Amino acid sequence: MEQEVFVPVPAERLRAALADPAQVARAVPGLQQDAGTEPVAGRLKVRVGGHTITYRGALRVSPREDGAYALEGDATEVRGSGVVKPILTLWLREAEAGTTLRFEGTASADGRIAELPSEAVDAAVTRLLNRFATNLAAETAETAETAETAETAEAAEAAEAVDADALDDAADHVDAGNAIDDVDDVDESPVPGAVFEAEVSPAGLEDLAGPGEPPAEAAHARRTMIGRSAEEVDHAPPRGRYAPVPAPQTVVPNSTLRWAAPAAALVVASAIVVGRALRRRG
Repeated sequence: MEQEVFVPVPAERLRAALADPAQVARAVPGLQQDAGTEPVAGRLKVRVGGHTITYRGALRVSPREDGAYALEGDATEVRGSGVVKPILTLWLREAEAGTTLRFEGTASADGRIAELPSEAVDAAVTRLLNRFATNLAAETAETAETAETAETAEAAEAAEAVDADALDDAADHVDAGNAIDDVDDVDESPVPGAVFEAEVSPAGLEDLAGPGEPPAEAAHARRTMIGRSAEEVDHAPPRGRYAPVPAPQTVVPNSTLRWAAPAAALVVASAIVVGRALRRRG
């Protein structure tokens, strides 16, 4: 049995797909994988003429040293005792704008399929191999598209990360510029020389000179507070320089009253003198 199929896919992609059992399983037309079985194992319905036969089995794909691939299968009828064992060799030959897949091999079969016409069996096998090659090429195309999409997404994420970093850097530069402007807007600090040129009052010099001899009023106040109770000290009026200053007198005496008292005293004194003189004469 020989069969050639052309697909518009490079040979490197087909070799990568044949090395992946999951892609090989998806390429087998009509294969229903059973849970917990090998990647390329399950149930397969084959239509031969007007008959449909369901097989359960597995397919193994292994590379050979000469660059070809060995395809070995073992399947048993689900509703019968028939067994099919295909042994094929797959060659990949590069062609213009694609690759040619060449299948060579034999198969042993018994059961229901052995009772059907050979022409119908050959047509079913040819259709099965053509669909397998087409599905395998489609798998490689989808895988390549997925890889390109992933690379594009990664590139987009990297570009977004670069843009975000650039925006952050720009924001940092803007913040730094605003900080410099704020520093420029601050009033300039006084020149150190102006501090020494400023006039200082004598009171300020006394404060700078530190505590000296206490004033006499303060010493007297401390002496008078010794031996007195805290309540007396708290209620005692301050003395000396801390004593309250009396309010200035706002009532001004009348100038007439100011001279009336001395005049009255003079009149009284004159009356006394006159009275004494009259007594002496009498």
